[in-house]
Amino acid sequence: MFKTKIIFSILFLLLNFKAYSFDIKAPSVILQDFLSGEILYEKDADREIYPASMTKIMTSIIAFEMLKNNEISLDDKFLVSEKAWKLSTAGYSSMFIMVGDQVSVENLLRGIIVASGNDACIALAEGIAGSEEEFALIMTSKAKEIGMENTNFSNSSGINDPDNYSSLKDILIMSNYLIQNFPNYYRYFNEKEFTWDRTGGDPITQGNRNPLLYKNIGADGIKTGYLAVEKYSLASSVERNGRRLVAVSSGFKTKKDRSKESMKLHMWGFTNFDTIKISQNKESISEFDVWLGKQTKVNGYVKDDIYKTIKKGRKKDLKVMVEYDGPIKAPINKDQEIGLLKIYYKNELIDERKIFSISEVKKVNLFSRIAKSVNYLIWGDV
Repeated sequence: MFKTKIIFSILFLLLNFKAYSFDIKAPSVILQDFLSGEILYEKDADREIYPASMTKIMTSIIAFEMLKNNEISLDDKFLVSEKAWKLSTAGYSSMFIMVGDQVSVENLLRGIIVASGNDACIALAEGIAGSEEEFALIMTSKAKEIGMENTNFSNSSGINDPDNYSSLKDILIMSNYLIQNFPNYYRYFNEKEFTWDRTGGDPITQGNRNPLLYKNIGADGIKTGYLAVEKYSLASSVERNGRRLVAVSSGFKTKKDRSKESMKLHMWGFTNFDTIKISQNKESISEFDVWLGKQTKVNGYVKDDIYKTIKKGRKKDLKVMVEYDGPIKAPINKDQEIGLLKIYYKNELIDERKIFSISEVKKVNLFSRIAKSVNYLIWGDV
């Protein structure tokens, strides 16, 4: 017998998310709901840009991945080369390391993430890969692996180079990958200052360049950028009440615009949209009838987190349903496919996921099977 269960119904409106009365003063912008993946606002996000210091997100990812795999440790120390040191004397953003210094991986990472030190980027790259050029190849390979199809990295810092390019969509992918895969290390992006006890001078304390960290709006990252050709850019993340919005914008004319417009973008997203949880990976979503089993019910789950982004005040006709051919005959194996989770807008199917058994159900013995079969023929009861 084919069975359908309505899990819940809420008012929902599918959106094209284009805001006709809302604009951000930058040529390229993208805003995404982190949990649902829905793009809430987008403007020329495929345009090729020079990512500037947003490049340092990938530099950090490479180090974080090696830390996670125990290939390096935070206490490991890398030797500072003359090439790295020169960037601390050339007017670039710097950690102010010295030639011959032995600097820990943790201090280099904080120098990169908080102080935006280009010198620290080269020291880390050379310590990991032997040369910055080799490290850039690793960065580009990782970019392709995670789906950044329009990106090439030619250096570890983002210093102006026509071969160091990306797009806002790719930087969004990179930012999401960072947040999702390295929660223990992502905390560095939320640090507001870093003090470097440098060689041959007094300690230097530098503040984080991300202006949203100082706005008391829930910002916890990610990275600013500036190049004369690209102007001011920012990849940013704000988390409030369990919701996270991630944005990337490029081409702001001034620092003030970058700060003001980025905050405006996030607040618009939180004010106008809600995030609704449909189901979570391995979480029981419904009970299913079982035939000839030692249990009469089995719970099902989906393998993915499912969230939907909802426009506040314009919710309409979302139905979440479970469909299965039941009762399901025992034996049932753990993780066996037993049904489908279907999400409809009005009569249109907008999402569909397989449902799997959360546990096994063994078949009853022969005598019990006969008794149950007779009972079913008489009463229709499983």
